Amino acid sequence: MTTQDPSVFDEIIERRGTDSAKWDRMEKVYGVPSDTGLPMWVADTDFRAPQVVLDRLQEAVSHGIFGYADNSDEFNAAIQWWMKNRHGWEVEADWIFATTGIVNAVGMCLDAFTAPGDGIVLFTPVYHAFAKVINAAGRRVVELPMIEENGRHKMDFAAYDALLDGSEKMVILCSPHNPGGTVWTREELCQLGDFAKRHDLLLVSDEIHHDLIYPGEKHLPMPVADPSVIDRLLMLTAPSKTFNVAGLHTGNVIIQDETLRDTFAARMRAINLSGNSLGNFALAAAYSPEGAEWVDAQMAYLDENRKIFDETINSIPGLKSMPLQATYLSWVDYADTGMSAEEFYRRVEQDAQIAVNHGDTFGTGGETCARFNIGTQRARIEDACTRLKKAFADLQ
Repeated sequence: MTTQDPSVFDEIIERRGTDSAKWDRMEKVYGVPSDTGLPMWVADTDFRAPQVVLDRLQEAVSHGIFGYADNSDEFNAAIQWWMKNRHGWEVEADWIFATTGIVNAVGMCLDAFTAPGDGIVLFTPVYHAFAKVINAAGRRVVELPMIEENGRHKMDFAAYDALLDGSEKMVILCSPHNPGGTVWTREELCQLGDFAKRHDLLLVSDEIHHDLIYPGEKHLPMPVADPSVIDRLLMLTAPSKTFNVAGLHTGNVIIQDETLRDTFAARMRAINLSGNSLGNFALAAAYSPEGAEWVDAQMAYLDENRKIFDETINSIPGLKSMPLQATYLSWVDYADTGMSAEEFYRRVEQDAQIAVNHGDTFGTGGETCARFNIGTQRARIEDACTRLKKAFADLQ
C-alpha cells in the first residue's frame, strides 16, 4: 500500500453535462449560470472515488454481465472490518441489511416501525430530506429546536420533555450532525438515549458522515456510546459521503436487537428490497486498508479547505461559520448582517454566482443560515472566497 498523493484532490474534473444534480441543475433551481457558477449545495464532493473502488467497478464493467448477483458475504465482511477498525464497533453479519442509500433506509424504518399520523422527532436544523420523507409517508414532523453553545449545536433536553405529547414513536439523530458538523460527545449521546427511553421512542441514528471527522475529534457510534439503547436502536451507515459514491445508492441498516431485526426483515421481504450489485462492489472495495488511507488523505485536504473558507467567512462583518468538527458542509450564519434572506441570497447567488442550500429548508433554527459545500478542489474554494469577498465588499 502506497501513501496517498494529496494532489489527486486538486485535479479539476469537469462535471457539467454528466447528469450531475449538483452541477447541471443549479441554474434551474437557483438561477446560477451553469457555465460560470459554482455549486456549493448538493452534498457530494468533486473528487473521484479512490482507485481501489474504480478498479473494482472497472473489473465488473469489463466482465460485461450484470445479472443477479450475491456478494453479501463480502459486503457484510467489509462493513464488519470497517466498523471495527475505524469506529471500534463490533458488528455481526446477520445484523446488516442492504438498502438503496440512507434516505431509503430512513423511509424503510418509518414504514416498518411507525404508522400514518405518528410523530417523528427531529433535532432542528437538520438534513432536509428527513422531513420530506416523513411528510411523504404521512407521519408528522415534531421539531425540537437545538441551541448554539460554544460554536456548536447542542440538544436542549431540559426543554424537550414539555414539547412532546406522547404520540411520538421515533426520533432520528444525525451523527455527526448535518448541517453544522457537530460531533456528539458520549455524554450527549447518553442523554439522548435516556430521552428515547423516557418517551419510549425508537432511535434511528443516521451516521452517514461518521468517517468525515477532522483532526482532534472522535466520532462515537451510538451503540458504543450507549449500549443501553440497543433494544430500540436502528443504525444507518453508508459509503456515500465518505467515498463520493452516492449515485450508486448503497447503504445499510444495522440492527442488533433480534425483535427489531425480525420486524425489519419481514418488511424488507414484503417489498423485495435489496441493494444493487455495483454499489455493493464499491462498498466492499472502499471499506479496506486502501480505502482507509484515501479517507485520511481526503480529510487532511478538507481540513485545509475548511480553514481557508472559515477565514474568509469570518473576515466578512456579520457573517460567521460554525466551526466544523465533521463533514464538508459549512453552516454560515448571516443574522448579524441585518440582511433579509432575499438580500443575502441575491448577493450569494446573483453577485457571487454560488449555489447554496437555504437554511430555512433545514427546519426551525436555520432561518438566518446557509449551507456551503466545501468538498471540492482548493482552487474552487479560493475562487468562492474571492467571489464572496467581492459580493459583500461594502461591509468590509
